[in-house]
Amino acid sequence: MIENEQTKLTATWLNGISIAVFAVGGLAPLLSSVYAGNEAPIEVIGLIVAVCFVGSGALHILARHQLRRLKP
Repeated sequence: MIENEQTKLTATWLNGISIAVFAVGGLAPLLSSVYAGNEAPIEVIGLIVAVCFVGSGALHILARHQLRRLKP
């Protein structure tokens, strides 16, 4: 019972980090360049956004994988 709760807590933590990476690393540079007129090259912003989207997805998949450790 305790192991299941620890597993769920770990998965929730990983998913929270995934959301933060998505929001801060993926959306913030994109929105900053659109609304604030950020002068960074679009290629650099695109690369940062892509890396953060992929990293966010990987963390989410890792969180889902953690939940497979739940015991019935």
